[in-house]
Amino acid sequence: MQKLFFVLIFLSVSYCIFGQENTSKFAIGLSYGLGNELKNTDYTYTNRCLKTQVYCTLKTTKNLEYQLVFGPEINFATHQLLNLYFVTPDEPNFEERRERFTKLKNIREYVLPVGFIVRKPISKSWSVFILGSVGPMYTDTETERLSKGFSFSDVLGLGISYKIKKITLDFRPNLRHNSNAGLQNANAGINTLNYDFGVVFRL
Repeated sequence: MQKLFFVLIFLSVSYCIFGQENTSKFAIGLSYGLGNELKNTDYTYTNRCLKTQVYCTLKTTKNLEYQLVFGPEINFATHQLLNLYFVTPDEPNFEERRERFTKLKNIREYVLPVGFIVRKPISKSWSVFILGSVGPMYTDTETERLSKGFSFSDVLGLGISYKIKKITLDFRPNLRHNSNAGLQNANAGINTLNYDFGVVFRL
């Protein structure tokens, strides 16, 4: 499934780069987001994110608009293990790992997501949309749930936008899942509920 998704992304990016002559199909955006872990008793996690984004309109119909969105983001996160028994005695150096992981940690996550947006105008200025994205991520700190290094960040969200001439303001609640698809030892993953606030400038 991920391979198919990346093939679709490649084809869409190629279409944006080589298939569009009208620069009005493009827009750039900036957004800021806040998030917290979904309620659990095992760990805490908070994050603040900064995103730069490029939008490409792939198709517009009478009722819907289809867009590709991509661009780098950085997350400033904090994480702490609450349930020390999450690290089991059969793990090497489990006592040292329990002590290390139960301390509050500051984490940096660097992500390069690519996503699709399906947008539904509801008036001249207002629209609602669905967003789905996936992208490679590098995390600079090991936790009991996710190894340091390469992983993926997946996002599914809903949003509402308000357009003023060439500027669009939007609000995007979303669910985010970080994991490494089993490529490294620790892969329990982290799930968060996030709220992004963005501004988009049509070119």
